Order: sequence, then C-alpha cells, then structure tokens
Amino acid sequence: MLELAPLLISAVILGLLGGGHCLGMCGGLMSALSLALPPEQRSKRFRFMLAYNLGRISSYTVAGLLIGLAGVAVASSPAAMLLRVAAGILLICMGLYLAGWWSGLTRIEALGRGLWRYIQPLTRRFMPVDSMPRALILGGLWGWLPCGLVYSTLLWASSQGNALYSAALMLAFGLGTLPVLIATGMAAEHINRFLRTKGVRVAGGLLVIVFGIWTLPGPHQHWLMGH
Repeated sequence: MLELAPLLISAVILGLLGGGHCLGMCGGLMSALSLALPPEQRSKRFRFMLAYNLGRISSYTVAGLLIGLAGVAVASSPAAMLLRVAAGILLICMGLYLAGWWSGLTRIEALGRGLWRYIQPLTRRFMPVDSMPRALILGGLWGWLPCGLVYSTLLWASSQGNALYSAALMLAFGLGTLPVLIATGMAAEHINRFLRTKGVRVAGGLLVIVFGIWTLPGPHQHWLMGH
C-alpha cells in the first residue's frame, strides 16, 4: 500500500489541476442541469450537484476496475512492460498538458465518441431531474463523456497489474476533480482562477512528469524514490 500512496497523490493532482478542463467539458452541463431543476427542488441544488458528481466519479471507478481487470490479464506477459512504458509516457504527456506546454492529449477524446453515441440517448430518460436517484444515475452516465484526460488516466491506471489499485486510482482522480465541479458562483471562479495560475500549473505538471519518469521501467526508479 505504501507504493500506492504516491500514485494516489498523483491521481488527485491530475484531477485537481485538470479541473479547468473538466469545468470546460462538464461545468456547462452541471450548470444547465441545476437551472433545469423544478422550482420546488431549487433549495436542494447543492445536494443534486453532489449527486451528479458522485455518479460521475462512480463511473470513473467502475471503468478503472474494468480496465484494471484487463491489465491483470496481461500482467504476466511481455505486454505488461509495454503497458507500463505507455503509462509512463502518458503521465509525462499529462504533465505537459497540465503545465500548459502541450495540448495534444485532448485528441484521444475521439476514441470514445462511438461509445458516447449509444450512452447519450439514455440520459434523456432521467430528465428532468426531480429526485436524488435520478441525479446520481444521470451523473453516472455523464461520466462516460469522451475526455482525453480521463482516458489517459485510465490507461495509466490499467498498468498497475491490480484491478483494485486501478479502481482506487480512478476514484482518487475523480475526487480530485470534485472541488471545481461542485463549487458554484464566485467560489468556482476563484478556484478555477487559482488552478489556472501559471506557477500552480507548472509545479503540478512537473510533479506529474516526475511520476511519469518514475513509472517508466529502469534503475532511475530507485534514485527517484530516494529523493
């Protein structure tokens, strides 16, 4: 479990600093859903927003578990090394994205559009949202919205060789995105402004790049762990 700790920290950082990207993709959806609440439910807006996001994070965790099982299947094969190398490279790419130095990561989003084409029609069955279970389910469906940051984190999580570890990493990533998406009004504006501060993004990006280098197989892992 000790070796999982830095990975969980990395996952939270990815979610937290990627919150600006999440706000651009899901923030509008969450705001629209909140405004669409029936007048008698407006006083429970915070609860509904929390339910949306818990559903979304739950879908990330389930996806992590499923892809983690696939990772376990190749854990004892030569493909495991390739998977770990790919995960390390993706972490480095995510660090570059978070630091604002490269945005090519978002091109991965095209991979999930086919699946989303089937899921999107299901969302209409739970609208308008007039109960907490509906909000939770709708949030779970929105969690499958194509997102390059989520897909990259999934591939990284799959390289752990343990389905529960993969699910835990996706849970940590989802929790990292929570502060930005759950905040409303001025609070959301202040949080987003802070996360977009160049120094914060560069520092977080560099830290994730270091985790990416550490993920790559090689003797450098022992040196990094010692520092």
